[in-house]
Amino acid sequence: MGNLKRYNEVIFTSLLDFLILLASWFVFHWYHNEELNMILKDAGLNFVNTGVLVSIYWMFIFVVMGLYKKLYLVSRLDEFIIVAKATSIGVLFLFFVGLIGDTISVEEQKSLTIFYWGVTLVLIAFNRFLIRTIQRFYARRGKGLHKTVIIGTGNAAKTAYDDLIRNKTLGMQVLGFIQVNGQVPDEESGILPNEVIGHLDEIRSIIDQHQIQDVLVALEPERRRDLVSVISKVDFPDITLKLLPDFYQLVSGLNKTNQIFGMPLVEVSPEPMPLWERAAKRLFDILVSIVALVVSIPFVIIVSILIRINSEGPAIFKQTRVGKNGKTFTILKFRTMFMNAEDKTGPTWAKENDPRITKVGYWLRKLRLDEMPQFLNVLKGDMSLVGPRPERPHFVKQFSQQIPLYTRRLRVRPGITGWAQVKWKYGGSLDTVREKTKYDLFYIENISLKMDAKILINTVLTIVKGKGQ
Repeated sequence: MGNLKRYNEVIFTSLLDFLILLASWFVFHWYHNEELNMILKDAGLNFVNTGVLVSIYWMFIFVVMGLYKKLYLVSRLDEFIIVAKATSIGVLFLFFVGLIGDTISVEEQKSLTIFYWGVTLVLIAFNRFLIRTIQRFYARRGKGLHKTVIIGTGNAAKTAYDDLIRNKTLGMQVLGFIQVNGQVPDEESGILPNEVIGHLDEIRSIIDQHQIQDVLVALEPERRRDLVSVISKVDFPDITLKLLPDFYQLVSGLNKTNQIFGMPLVEVSPEPMPLWERAAKRLFDILVSIVALVVSIPFVIIVSILIRINSEGPAIFKQTRVGKNGKTFTILKFRTMFMNAEDKTGPTWAKENDPRITKVGYWLRKLRLDEMPQFLNVLKGDMSLVGPRPERPHFVKQFSQQIPLYTRRLRVRPGITGWAQVKWKYGGSLDTVREKTKYDLFYIENISLKMDAKILINTVLTIVKGKGQ
């Protein structure tokens, strides 16, 4: 239900934007009729069809620039700034496209571009300003608010509740409080027992039952140690998670906060990578995978023959792994172990000097070449070149119970290589997994094309030096 409402917001705003873009094109044509008709005629284009295509182009720019993320009660000033950035970038491309022809002079082209940019910016900004103003109008009257629960039953939770009640434009309708570790409401807080609607262990069912969209964590300073456990249990992609930091966290600069009507909130972002970077990352994955698969055909044939000669069984090993958002897929690898290596032991980690590993498999692992077939997984979209290594369902279930925030690894596509692989040694123990998880979480919170490039370079160096296992 929460996702449906968000989709409706996106659809409504994007449709209005598209109509406004068409309107700005008509205004542009009306004011510069002769010059524009000359350009279109010279290019063999139709006025109406070109207007539709240009508007579609603008929608693409807006999507890439993130104009359809966090539409709910966003700051009107912040939105104007991002609209200005998007229209400025978009109109620059149109300007250089216009320079291809020689129908009008460069000065005339500049004049037309600046006018069109101004019309588009003013109309789109006004459209967004009007939508947000209407949203705030209804929010002040308690309409269209996001259903919210507050985790905590102390003074901090009560203070957060009072702030949300006073400031409807924060956009949250509190349905009740959630207990943590069996903590009953503090009498001094003023929270009544009937306002507590459940326990933290029941959070998933509470979210589904009440169609919760936002969760606000407001723990007492002395309960700060529970924060990691709380976030682990509320780590759902479809829920917006906000934290109410204590004074120590604020002054020490440990958190970035958004000040809204004097109420500091830290939002735990489910998607830290901008859309344009995600698109570029996916395009890079596809291009590299295609090149790697084509170039490695002779190598694949030779390695497959060596594997079959060295031990019985197929050259390619298939196994079920857990991918993005918990979706399972079949991973492909060169087989490095003897057939049926886990029939007697069940799922177990590989270890140093593992007797299950074949002679050919040892070198494939040493040079990290056993992962080569996974370029097919990357091409299909199950994996990326860079990301947390995918694990088997058996271990994901085990680690989710033993390692706080482990499931946050599932927020992104798993990778052939990752930050944990280049920064931490190979190992087969729970302590090793804990350490690697720290690196994986760091990667997820700081994911970027720059960081991916750094990881890929380190991976190549590791292969060259033969430091794999």
